[in-house]
Amino acid sequence: MNVLENVRARGTQLPVVRRGLVLGGGGTLGAAWMIGALRAIEQRTGFDPRGAQLIVGTSAGSILAALLGAGASADDLWQHQRGEQVAEGPLAGHIFNYDLAAGGAAPPMPIPGWFGSPRLIARSVRHPRRYPGTAVISAFLPPGRGSLGDIGQMVEDVIPSGTWSPHPGIRIVAMDYDSGERVVFGRAGAPPIGLAEAVVASCSIPGWFPPARLGERRFVDGGTVSNTNLDVLAADEMPGGRALDEIYVLAPSAARGYDKPSGVLGRLERSFRHLVTRQMLHEVIQARREGTKVHVLCPGPEDLEVIGANLMDPSRRVEVLDTALRTAAAGLAAEQEPQPQTAVAPRSPAR
Repeated sequence: MNVLENVRARGTQLPVVRRGLVLGGGGTLGAAWMIGALRAIEQRTGFDPRGAQLIVGTSAGSILAALLGAGASADDLWQHQRGEQVAEGPLAGHIFNYDLAAGGAAPPMPIPGWFGSPRLIARSVRHPRRYPGTAVISAFLPPGRGSLGDIGQMVEDVIPSGTWSPHPGIRIVAMDYDSGERVVFGRAGAPPIGLAEAVVASCSIPGWFPPARLGERRFVDGGTVSNTNLDVLAADEMPGGRALDEIYVLAPSAARGYDKPSGVLGRLERSFRHLVTRQMLHEVIQARREGTKVHVLCPGPEDLEVIGANLMDPSRRVEVLDTALRTAAAGLAAEQEPQPQTAVAPRSPAR
């Protein structure tokens, strides 16, 4: 019995429509923000995120996708992030130090004098329009020295090593560091690897962590291609070729409004958010053109003030978690409110 069937058996509300869930990249604080938003979605709409037919996770979102696919609820993730004991499910009795999982707020000094991917640099020179700017920049960064061992072990604690998720719709996105190709683990034709390996590959931020080696190939963070990878939710993935009816997009590295940080790092971070937001909205527009209803949740000014300039800063994690629950709930409430009709003045007759 897979995760979707288990949700049905427990009587948890399942979507009448066919839903997808997109969990974007965003580091330590992005993961916390998404957990707050997931809890708000369930409380506000009754939709259990585990019941989505397809769940796409990129970078930090890949960790949450793996845990949801294993059967952890939004409330379980909330308790786990706060260091509270989870009573039942895959996280029951499991303790994890989120503050130290990625090594803290700053990476170890990377290996000096080396480019991360000379092959991708060469390919981008020959075909400059083929690769996103973030992918090209990642190729120039030196190999990182951080460790994702604790994160890989957490996933293996709930999904045995070398196996995939019991949820048939889990998709984990990474990038082949030498070819620049986006790889969607869990999709037909992708390399047959375990879920924990895929999560580590998707979280391998260039310059912070070393590329994940899987056989002869090297993989890095899927956010180097797209921070959300919303377009992965293609119609041909669904049985019978039917498109999803509704998608929830959680994009902690995008923004629905901005604060005014005073520091240089804060302004640079907000500029990056602007680029992420533009790319995400392009993907949203395309999905809506195909007839899919898309709900977008991302941080606003209140969230950004709490997040600060460093998405890897664990000292802000719990405050980000609490703020996201409140702001995401408010955003969903505003979306559900009926919009006032605006009277349209009659056109003046032509003279």
